[in-house]
Amino acid sequence: MSVGKRNPQPWLVDNELWARIEPLLPVPSPEGRRLGRKKVLDDRSVLCGILFVLYTGVQWEWLPQELGFGSGMTCWRRLRDWNAAGVWQRLHEVLLDELRATDRLDLSRAVIDSSHIRALKGGPKTGRSPVDRGRPGSKHHVICDATGIPLAVTLTGGNRNDVTQLIPLLAAVPRIRGKRGQPRQRPKEVYADRGYDHDCYRRQVRARGIKPVIARRGTAHDSGLGTKRWVVEQTITLLHWFGRLRIRWETRDDIHEAFLKLACSLICWRRLRTTLR
Repeated sequence: MSVGKRNPQPWLVDNELWARIEPLLPVPSPEGRRLGRKKVLDDRSVLCGILFVLYTGVQWEWLPQELGFGSGMTCWRRLRDWNAAGVWQRLHEVLLDELRATDRLDLSRAVIDSSHIRALKGGPKTGRSPVDRGRPGSKHHVICDATGIPLAVTLTGGNRNDVTQLIPLLAAVPRIRGKRGQPRQRPKEVYADRGYDHDCYRRQVRARGIKPVIARRGTAHDSGLGTKRWVVEQTITLLHWFGRLRIRWETRDDIHEAFLKLACSLICWRRLRTTLR
C-alpha cells in the first residue's frame, strides 16, 4: 500500500503489510466451518474490500462486485468479527513497536485534541452537537506523539466535553515495546488547548507521572504552545482523509471504532514504510 496520492488504489494490501496482519487474524474453528456457510473469499481480498470502503466512504451495499472483494455484507461481517477479536488494536500496537524500534516514535511529549463529525443515523456514542445546531454527532478524541503518530483514539457523543477524555486517552496508550528494557506507555509531557483547562485534571495527569502543559483560559493566544500542538491537528486531518471517517454512517459504535483503529494503523504504516525503504 503506497503512500498518499502516488497509489491510485491504496486499498490494495501489499505483501509487507499483509505479513503483519495475517498472523493476527483469528483462525476459524472446524466446528464453526461446519455450522456456518462455506468461506469463499480469502481474508486478504475481504480486507481490500474493507479498505475500499474506508478510503472511499462508499456505502457497504455499493461495494463494486467487479473488484472481486466480495459483497459489502461479507466485508462488514469480517470487519465486525476481526474488531471483536482485537485484530485492529493489536495491529496498531505491532506498528507502534516497530516505529519505536526504528527511532521514529517520540514520546518526549504527547498532544491531545478532538474533532466533531456528523452522525447521520444516530446510535450509541452520539449526542446533540453544540457546534452543529444540535444535530446528532460524535467526537474523535486523538492523542499522538510529538511527531503526529497516533497513539490512541476514542469515540464519544458530540455533546461530551473534551476534558472528560483526557485521562481515558492517556490510559488508552498501549505499552509500546521495540527497545530493550521496560515498554514505554507514558509520555513525559502532554499538551492540550484551553478546552482541557481544569486543575482537577491537571492533578490527575501529574499523578500519572506526566507533566501537563495546558493553555489557560483568558490568556493570550501567542503563548507559543501552538507550535507544539499543531501535530495533532495534522493527525486528525489524516484521519478525516479517509472518506468513511468524515461522516459517521454506522449506527453501531463498534464498527465506527473499528474503522478508526484501522485508520490509525494505516497512518503508522505509512510512517514505517518511509523508514523501511
